[in-house]
Amino acid sequence: MGLHIGDEAPDFTAPTTEGTIHFHEWIGDSWAILFSHPKDFTPVCTTELGYLARLKPDFDSRNTKVIGLSIDSVEDHLRWADDIAETQGTALNYPLIGDTELVVAKLYDMIHPNASGNAAGRTAVDNATVRSVFLIGPDKKIKMTMTYPMSAGRNFSEVLRALDAIQLNAKHTVATPVNWRPGEDVIIPTSVSDEAARAKYPSGWKTLKPYLRVVTQPK
Repeated sequence: MGLHIGDEAPDFTAPTTEGTIHFHEWIGDSWAILFSHPKDFTPVCTTELGYLARLKPDFDSRNTKVIGLSIDSVEDHLRWADDIAETQGTALNYPLIGDTELVVAKLYDMIHPNASGNAAGRTAVDNATVRSVFLIGPDKKIKMTMTYPMSAGRNFSEVLRALDAIQLNAKHTVATPVNWRPGEDVIIPTSVSDEAARAKYPSGWKTLKPYLRVVTQPK
């Protein structure tokens, strides 16, 4: 059975490039981004890992930890890290999980549950479905998921934008419209009555339809 938004993110213990972690304990009171790759030394993933390393300070400023996963050993990850630094101009600055027995990939429904063998006997094509992003809250619940094919590089700037929207919702109970950027107007959800909205937004809001109320982003 697949994982869904609102489910508890499965806990696990695994080796990483920064030592063994217990996932829920590692998250602590932070938010977390878990993103996965089918195989080390693959071209699209090499660019992604380097780009996310450049973005890491932006995630840090949002109290969000970043962790990667690849179906290979930690030793292979460390060798791959040299290639990432050389070709992308940024060294790996977050942990990368070793998942040689496909344990975490199966736990997160990233790969067919009947997949067999270990990393050494599998190719990137065998692991093609392992191209996922999970956004996990401090409550250890899944807040967002994304899955990409092997050929399309992920847009981590969009992940950052979505994180801003989801954190804003968690803090202020608002929704965000299409293509929203921080600082732009937001939507008052239909679950919030006009009476409750008046108490929260004394300066008022714009009603486009009874179900579509737009208000300045709360601080």
